[in-house]
Amino acid sequence: MSKNQQNDKEVSSVTSLESAQRLEAIKNLIFGENIQQIDNEFDTLKKHVEQRKEELENFIEATRKELLTTIDNLSTDLNIRITDVEQAFNEKTAELDHKKVDRNLLGTLLVSLGEKIMKD
Repeated sequence: MSKNQQNDKEVSSVTSLESAQRLEAIKNLIFGENIQQIDNEFDTLKKHVEQRKEELENFIEATRKELLTTIDNLSTDLNIRITDVEQAFNEKTAELDHKKVDRNLLGTLLVSLGEKIMKD
């Protein structure tokens, strides 16, 4: 690195330091002693927001798990009920196979099956 480049970096570094010091002095002039209090309140508020964010994320995760469990339970219950309806339907149709087909009874069974499917 040439001597000029080194000098330019040193000047730039000094200028940046002076700018930061000037900015700090201006802040102190504008806000005075209240700057520390404002910084503390800001930090407190920031921590509070982060804590609430974490609580909400935990709540969302717990709710997601609960919903997935409920959906799984509902799916299982629905499958059991459909199986029960299928068995009952098969039993009734087996009875009809051995008897003369009663169209009214068959129609009633089909309507009943449709209603049970719509309920579930």
